[in-house]
Amino acid sequence: MDYTQLGSLAVFAFVTTFTPGPNNIMLMTSGANVRFVRTIPHMLGIVIGFSLMLLLVGVGVTELFQHYPILHQSLQIICMAYLIYLACKIALSHSSNSNSQYQPMSFLSAVLFQWVNPKGWSMALTAISLFNQYASWLQLTLIALVFALMNVPSVSVWTAAGKQLSFWMNHPRYIRWFNAGMAILLLASVLPMLIGN
Repeated sequence: MDYTQLGSLAVFAFVTTFTPGPNNIMLMTSGANVRFVRTIPHMLGIVIGFSLMLLLVGVGVTELFQHYPILHQSLQIICMAYLIYLACKIALSHSSNSNSQYQPMSFLSAVLFQWVNPKGWSMALTAISLFNQYASWLQLTLIALVFALMNVPSVSVWTAAGKQLSFWMNHPRYIRWFNAGMAILLLASVLPMLIGN
């Protein structure tokens, strides 16, 4: 991969990790409900989990889907069902100053969530098909590393944005409205990817 391709990969990774999607909306929700520090395991789970997913997708999951399309269709159904469940949990949670009912996603849950995230699948499949022309381990590792580096500022900004919003939402009713809005956005963020398939 030459410098031009590396630059293109960096821009692609930057744009795709910063645009709204399930990961970013959940980070913003977590930042607003439980602040930045308690969201760090979730943030690290996204960074490491998505990079690991890229590596595994690059070494054969895409080929498996080509041979068995029913697996891909089944995964889409599981993805949507899980996102509906998460949206319901977010919409029904509320925060108070003394004791928050909102539970941030754990590191392991965030790592595993990448496998049921439609935007994550779209990003991974596109990145592998565009930037791993020679199907080499070196290129694959470089792609995963670039995405990890771009994910760090992305997860930090979205969580910090949620934390800043929390200062405007001291009343429990506002937090409920915010969580309901984030739940709707979470579902809306994956509709374009599902409609496109």
